[in-house]
Amino acid sequence: MAKPLGAWGEAESSSPLNELAAVLPPDILLTEPADMERFGRDWMGDYHTRPFAVARPRNAAGVSLVVRECHRLHIPLVPQGGLTGLVGGGVPTDGRELVLSLERMNKVRSIDVIDFAMVVEAGCVLEEAKRAADAAGCLLPISFGAQGSCRIGGNVATNAGGFNVLRYGMTRDLVLGLEVVLADGRIWNGLKVLRKDNRGYDLKQMFIGSEGTLGVITAAALKLFPKPVQVETAFIGLRTVEDAMALYAHMRHACSDLATAFELLMRAPVEVSLAADPTLVDPLSEPYPVYVLCELSCGGGIDLRGVLEAALTTTEDLVADAVVATSGEQASRLWRLRETMVERQGRGERYFRTDISLPISQIPAFVGQVTPLLAARVPSGDVMLYGHVGDGNLHLNVIPPTGIGAEAREALFHEAEATIFGVLDQFGGSISAEHGIGRLKRSAFLDRIDAVSLDLATRMKQALDPDGILSMGRILDL
Repeated sequence: MAKPLGAWGEAESSSPLNELAAVLPPDILLTEPADMERFGRDWMGDYHTRPFAVARPRNAAGVSLVVRECHRLHIPLVPQGGLTGLVGGGVPTDGRELVLSLERMNKVRSIDVIDFAMVVEAGCVLEEAKRAADAAGCLLPISFGAQGSCRIGGNVATNAGGFNVLRYGMTRDLVLGLEVVLADGRIWNGLKVLRKDNRGYDLKQMFIGSEGTLGVITAAALKLFPKPVQVETAFIGLRTVEDAMALYAHMRHACSDLATAFELLMRAPVEVSLAADPTLVDPLSEPYPVYVLCELSCGGGIDLRGVLEAALTTTEDLVADAVVATSGEQASRLWRLRETMVERQGRGERYFRTDISLPISQIPAFVGQVTPLLAARVPSGDVMLYGHVGDGNLHLNVIPPTGIGAEAREALFHEAEATIFGVLDQFGGSISAEHGIGRLKRSAFLDRIDAVSLDLATRMKQALDPDGILSMGRILDL
């Protein structure tokens, strides 16, 4: 229940918060510090802030009411889903922003197996949406480690990527329509399931990847696909990154669109997973510098295992060793090697992480150039490299030594970023492949954006949010 508070925490009857509380239904607004605690902390522990207040509406009309009143009272707000983002986009500015949580808007509104489409509210947990699609005999292919906590609205707002981009594309490629509450509280209903609609501007694209800066996504219509009935998984040891990329090209030709995932893993992060989980074992008889985790999937009528084995048989000059999972449990253990490293690489402390992309053909040259530079410039840091290499997305992280002081940690982060992004710029890459910009990467983004692109982005923000109440300071300095 709302407690009378002033604009920035003082008790006064005419405060903006009291005015907001007078208009909203009594069960929507939270202002007690204990009630708001979980809305100010992201899952990686990088941010721990205090919301100005928290609003939790149950439907689009409720979101519209909150946004409209915040617009009238000049209260800045930040939309929030599962708080699983990695760039600080959903965490409120300390004491200054109202958190607009979509967690109560968690319904799957509809699934149509002929349209191969589902309509899902923004607060629906991704795993729940995937489970609903699966029960209907369909596949929602968005997939990554946080799927048990992240929410659909955040996936769309950040244009999330994941393991299956190689075959199905980014979240942007899966969105058929959106329902969005604009900065003045109006509801834009673009919630269509049409596959072909060429009537002028595709307005939904403005909001996909906008990180809550242009509007509040309240529901999404998403593409579904036939559920695969066959899945084959291989774990492959290689000698060099060059061999891994040559294998990628070969597998794309040999397996065509049957390839669902092609993950690159260096030995160091694999050792992190093995050390963290005693139930995991090294899949191959000896360690290799480079690994690939490859997955194929399809419906019936194809000898999928035969396709995979035939493709690997003709790569003896590239593949040092390989194992193909013989059961779903074995495949799950291979994927746990990939997923565990993400959770355990930081040893429970903050570390420098990147989410970069570059032309797939340039990955070996990039790795060959940046790795020795990191060894020279941040010699105390452990370098972890892995990624969704089938779409050019690498995660190149640097782990500080245990017990390092806060000042030394920040200095290491600064040097690691300057080194990695400096080399990345030479290859024409992106500093954010799938995590977005948020607050964490804003400076690096603004240092690199060209003047025309910045002007267009600024005009768009000013047109849709002229009073600057939505997610201020994310992506742009607005």
